[in-house]
Amino acid sequence: MGELRHLRRGHGGVRLRRILGIDPGSLRTGYGIVDVRGSAVSPVAWGVIRLEGEASFPDRLLRIHRELSDLILLHRPTEAAVEKVFLAKNASSALKLGQARGAAIVTCAAHGVAVHEYSAKEIKAAATGYGGAPKEQVAGMVARLLGIREPIPADASDALAMAFCRAVTRDL
Repeated sequence: MGELRHLRRGHGGVRLRRILGIDPGSLRTGYGIVDVRGSAVSPVAWGVIRLEGEASFPDRLLRIHRELSDLILLHRPTEAAVEKVFLAKNASSALKLGQARGAAIVTCAAHGVAVHEYSAKEIKAAATGYGGAPKEQVAGMVARLLGIREPIPADASDALAMAFCRAVTRDL
């Protein structure tokens, strides 16, 4: 599995929420998991599922499903967050991204994990206060807000930003 890091688990009297952020892609799918206890958000795990070695696109989709299933069974998230569909530069890329996104959403649903969708602007605003922030600024802010001092792969950073967005914008 592509997992890079695993940190603390929650305990105590406050209700714990565990959020899985997913940044689906046809060559790399990033994931980030955070715990939310009250107003505190802390990182649990993050990484990248690398799909370049798969023989066919259907094999890539199956691998997304299998590895996300393993992550869900291991970490038991209570909810998930993904970015809403956006326009891609070409139709082929948009279709592949949509299919990878669909595989991730169906995997969560099959495990009973509710999926919440956020626009890129909402995700950026949650991390930086500005919906037009550049990707690098979002990545740096997410690392700071979560207390992560080591380098985070871009796809994992994007997934952590999605999980963080869900953590701070959740409807109660």
